[in-house]
Amino acid sequence: MPEQSSVALLTPTYARDLSLCALLCESVDRHARSFSKHYLLVPDSDLALFSHFEGPQRTVLSASQFLPGWLRPLPSIIRRQRRQHWWSLRARPVSGWHIQQILKIAAAATLAHSRFCIFDSDVVLFRDFDLAPYRFPELLPLHRVPNGITPGHVKHARWIETTHRMLGLPTPSLPATDFIGHIIFWDQLAIRGMIRKIESTTGLGWIEALCRTREFSEYLLYGYFVQSEAPLRAMHEPTLSTGCISYWDQFKLDKAALTRLLGAATANDFAFSAASFSETSPATIREVIDDQRGQTRMPIQLREPAGLGAR
Repeated sequence: MPEQSSVALLTPTYARDLSLCALLCESVDRHARSFSKHYLLVPDSDLALFSHFEGPQRTVLSASQFLPGWLRPLPSIIRRQRRQHWWSLRARPVSGWHIQQILKIAAAATLAHSRFCIFDSDVVLFRDFDLAPYRFPELLPLHRVPNGITPGHVKHARWIETTHRMLGLPTPSLPATDFIGHIIFWDQLAIRGMIRKIESTTGLGWIEALCRTREFSEYLLYGYFVQSEAPLRAMHEPTLSTGCISYWDQFKLDKAALTRLLGAATANDFAFSAASFSETSPATIREVIDDQRGQTRMPIQLREPAGLGAR
């Protein structure tokens, strides 16, 4: 049985993000409060690289314990754009990016916790963050941006189509609601229900179904499933904020640009993320975060004013 009141942290990561993950772990140890365990989910070949992060509140878990035996990593010499892929006889090879999404779902469905907060490895906390308000049975934040996906978001539009096909729901017209963000909460009952729905709709095991489609977003799957089920919808509270200042562009940020971004933080912001593909230096991020550390810490609240859910 899951620990009914616990919130665990999940971070899928791999060798190329080792320095970013180190920064995340340092910031979690410094700022995160009231969580049960921080899990790092890594490819088996990277276990040794991440083993030193193990501690009383952090466990490093291998990808293979969550993946079926028919889905196996290609040898390291076979890489595309320096990224590892997994192969099977049931679907075309899938990238490490797809595997990270699958690992989040599998871990949230099987680990002994009722609630999960997902931090990707390019996230760093710069203020204290108390997870006590998100323990079961309290309402869980559901990051939801109405009309956030437009026809101009070509990949996201395909993910919208896939999401609704996998869940057996009618595909909405665009613009459509976006559920993607950097700090995301999941409930285990909802995740297990989502898995059952995918399997009943597709007639396949959920991992095989996702490997076959390839065009999917784990956060859209969760968000639209919860939105479609009244009991689960009642367990969540819509919010526009994830508490994370997000930088999605490809241009590398220097110290001045990072300082400007963090200087715009609101009272509800407690984390920062520069997408790893921007190749912003972890050392620069650490320097700017350290500069911010002396500032007054403010209580974090992800709840939105009443009425947001009706927008």
